[in-house]
Amino acid sequence: MGNLFIEYPKCSTCQKAKKWLEANNIKFEDRNIVTETPTKEELRKWATKFEMNPKKLFNTSGIKYRELKIKEKLYNMTDDEIYELLASDGMLIKRPLFISEKFMLKGFKIKEWENIKGDTNAIN
Repeated sequence: MGNLFIEYPKCSTCQKAKKWLEANNIKFEDRNIVTETPTKEELRKWATKFEMNPKKLFNTSGIKYRELKIKEKLYNMTDDEIYELLASDGMLIKRPLFISEKFMLKGFKIKEWENIKGDTNAIN
Protein backbone atom coordinates (compact mmCIF):
# COMPACT_ATOMS: atom_id res chain seq x y z
CA MET A 1 0.00 0.00 0.00
CA GLY A 2 1.24 3.46 -0.85
CA ASN A 3 0.32 6.60 1.04
CA LEU A 4 -3.34 7.50 0.99
CA PHE A 5 -4.54 11.07 1.49
CA ILE A 6 -8.27 11.28 2.12
CA GLU A 7 -9.74 14.75 1.90
CA TYR A 8 -12.80 16.86 1.26
CA PRO A 9 -11.54 19.16 -1.52
CA LYS A 10 -13.62 22.16 -0.35
CA CYS A 11 -12.18 21.95 3.18
CA SER A 12 -9.55 24.64 3.80
CA THR A 13 -7.69 22.42 6.29
CA CYS A 14 -7.52 19.63 3.71
CA GLN A 15 -6.24 22.11 1.13
CA LYS A 16 -3.48 23.24 3.53
CA ALA A 17 -2.51 19.63 4.26
CA LYS A 18 -2.36 18.79 0.55
CA LYS A 19 -0.18 21.82 -0.18
CA TRP A 20 2.10 20.80 2.70
CA LEU A 21 2.43 17.26 1.32
CA GLU A 22 3.25 18.57 -2.15
CA ALA A 23 5.73 21.17 -0.82
CA ASN A 24 7.52 18.41 1.11
CA ASN A 25 7.60 16.02 -1.86
CA ILE A 26 5.45 13.43 -0.11
CA LYS A 27 3.92 11.00 -2.56
CA PHE A 28 0.30 10.03 -2.07
CA GLU A 29 -2.85 8.78 -3.70
CA ASP A 30 -5.59 11.40 -3.38
CA ARG A 31 -9.12 10.35 -2.48
CA ASN A 32 -12.31 12.40 -2.02
CA ILE A 33 -13.94 11.49 1.30
CA VAL A 34 -17.44 12.15 -0.07
CA THR A 35 -17.32 10.46 -3.47
CA GLU A 36 -15.08 7.61 -2.27
CA THR A 37 -16.02 7.30 1.40
CA PRO A 38 -13.87 4.79 3.26
CA THR A 39 -15.66 1.51 3.73
CA LYS A 40 -16.50 -0.05 7.06
CA GLU A 41 -13.78 -2.64 6.40
CA GLU A 42 -11.14 -0.01 5.58
CA LEU A 43 -11.95 2.02 8.68
CA ARG A 44 -11.80 -1.08 10.88
CA LYS A 45 -8.49 -2.17 9.31
CA TRP A 46 -6.85 1.22 9.82
CA ALA A 47 -8.13 1.74 13.36
CA THR A 48 -7.05 -1.79 14.34
CA LYS A 49 -3.63 -1.55 12.69
CA PHE A 50 -2.84 1.77 14.34
CA GLU A 51 -4.58 0.94 17.65
CA MET A 52 -7.01 3.83 17.38
CA ASN A 53 -10.35 3.97 19.12
CA PRO A 54 -12.93 4.16 16.29
CA LYS A 55 -14.76 6.94 18.16
CA LYS A 56 -11.72 9.13 17.47
CA LEU A 57 -12.47 8.96 13.72
CA PHE A 58 -15.55 11.17 14.02
CA ASN A 59 -15.53 14.76 12.81
CA THR A 60 -16.93 16.06 16.08
CA SER A 61 -17.10 19.65 14.81
CA GLY A 62 -19.11 18.69 11.74
CA ILE A 63 -22.72 19.70 11.11
CA LYS A 64 -23.85 16.10 10.50
CA TYR A 65 -22.28 14.95 13.76
CA ARG A 66 -24.30 17.55 15.66
CA GLU A 67 -27.51 17.08 13.63
CA LEU A 68 -27.50 13.33 14.27
CA LYS A 69 -26.66 13.86 17.97
CA ILE A 70 -23.92 11.27 17.68
CA LYS A 71 -22.20 12.38 20.88
CA GLU A 72 -25.18 11.16 22.92
CA LYS A 73 -25.41 7.88 20.98
CA LEU A 74 -21.72 6.90 21.00
CA TYR A 75 -21.72 5.60 24.54
CA ASN A 76 -24.11 2.78 23.67
CA MET A 77 -22.75 1.95 20.21
CA THR A 78 -20.66 -1.12 19.41
CA ASP A 79 -17.50 -0.75 17.33
CA ASP A 80 -19.34 -2.42 14.46
CA GLU A 81 -22.13 0.17 14.63
CA ILE A 82 -19.56 2.97 14.78
CA TYR A 83 -17.76 1.75 11.64
CA GLU A 84 -21.12 1.32 9.89
CA LEU A 85 -22.15 4.88 10.72
CA LEU A 86 -18.79 6.38 9.71
CA ALA A 87 -18.88 4.53 6.38
CA SER A 88 -22.41 5.79 5.70
CA ASP A 89 -21.29 9.40 5.19
CA GLY A 90 -17.79 10.75 4.56
CA MET A 91 -18.70 14.04 6.23
CA LEU A 92 -18.84 12.20 9.57
CA ILE A 93 -15.15 11.28 9.33
CA LYS A 94 -12.38 13.50 10.72
CA ARG A 95 -10.35 14.89 7.86
CA PRO A 96 -7.92 14.98 6.30
CA LEU A 97 -6.62 11.47 6.83
CA PHE A 98 -3.14 10.37 5.83
CA ILE A 99 -2.53 6.64 5.93
CA SER A 100 0.87 5.06 5.30
CA GLU A 101 2.37 1.69 6.14
CA LYS A 102 3.62 3.02 9.46
CA PHE A 103 1.01 5.49 10.71
CA MET A 104 -2.33 7.19 10.30
CA LEU A 105 -2.81 10.90 10.84
CA LYS A 106 -6.20 12.57 11.23
CA GLY A 107 -6.76 16.28 11.09
CA PHE A 108 -3.86 18.55 10.17
CA LYS A 109 -1.42 19.32 12.96
CA ILE A 110 1.94 20.25 11.48
CA LYS A 111 3.96 18.81 14.39
CA GLU A 112 2.37 15.39 13.84
CA TRP A 113 2.70 15.61 10.08
CA GLU A 114 6.41 16.41 10.35
CA ASN A 115 6.87 12.69 11.20
CA ILE A 116 6.06 11.86 7.58
CA LYS A 117 9.35 13.43 6.53
CA GLY A 118 11.23 10.84 8.58
CA ASP A 119 9.56 7.98 6.69
CA THR A 120 11.72 7.33 3.64
CA ASN A 121 8.89 5.29 2.06
CA ALA A 122 6.71 8.41 1.98
CA ILE A 123 9.03 10.72 0.06
CA ASN A 124 9.24 10.93 -3.73
